Amino acid sequence: MVIAKMKSGYAVIGDTQFLPGYCVLLAYPKEDTLIDLIIEQRSNYLIDMSLIGDAIQSVCNPRRLNYSVYEYSDVFLQAHIFPRYEWEPEDKKPYLVWQYGDIWHWKEIMI
Repeated sequence: MVIAKMKSGYAVIGDTQFLPGYCVLLAYPKEDTLIDLIIEQRSNYLIDMSLIGDAIQSVCNPRRLNYSVYEYSDVFLQAHIFPRYEWEPEDKKPYLVWQYGDIWHWKEIMI
């Protein structure tokens, strides 16, 4: 679900919401890597990513936010913004969200 069109792409709700507020920034127009962007585009992308984090912080009040930029094998630049909460299981708190394992159910994202 698209939240907003931003300067550098689309802010979307993450497909899996076991951590409420999880969002993704999809580069648009489609870009392969962060280093392919000129400095102004790169700045816009990273600022947009941080603005999404500001919104998540304001609405969901997590204990912290984790930001991850990926360039998957499908070659599509995307930033994942993960809120992290006090109520998470103790065995998950110190690790990356990918440690949640079976909770992830990926869907193909098309723009």
